[in-house]
Amino acid sequence: MAMEVATPAPAPLTAPERNIVLVPSSVKATAESHKKNRIQVSNTKKPLFFYVNLAKRYMQQHNEVELSALGMAITTVVTISEILKNNGLAIEKKVLTSTVGMKDETKGRMVQKAKASIEIVLGKSDKFDSLVPPVTNGKTPEEVAKAETDAAIEAQEEAAATEA
Repeated sequence: MAMEVATPAPAPLTAPERNIVLVPSSVKATAESHKKNRIQVSNTKKPLFFYVNLAKRYMQQHNEVELSALGMAITTVVTISEILKNNGLAIEKKVLTSTVGMKDETKGRMVQKAKASIEIVLGKSDKFDSLVPPVTNGKTPEEVAKAETDAAIEAQEEAAATEA
């Protein structure tokens, strides 16, 4: 005597399936992750003082700079920040540390691991403008002054020519 077992049919889906993607807190909206005053520091690509000078330039242009790094480069960001603060050029506005999930494919397979990250926001100090000369595109202050004088003389000559 064979026994028949009835299996219920699967319930129909009433709502479409949704894929939920969890994004780490360090990944912000696209506009925020491409900030004009953000420097992503590496400890292998450029020398330390490249980043120090770049941070000075960013502070001149934007009044503040955001330094960020992952893993081993964190010490470089902290060093850059301390150099700028100890020289009286910057004040610390914000420090944010977090852990970012990473995937490592170097072992031939996907391996989940976490990396530490840091973001330090520095603002101009009160003494910044007196300590750092303005950006002059590689010209000496004398060359800039001469160019400004020549431009003023030329503008006066043009004004006199149009009046005559």
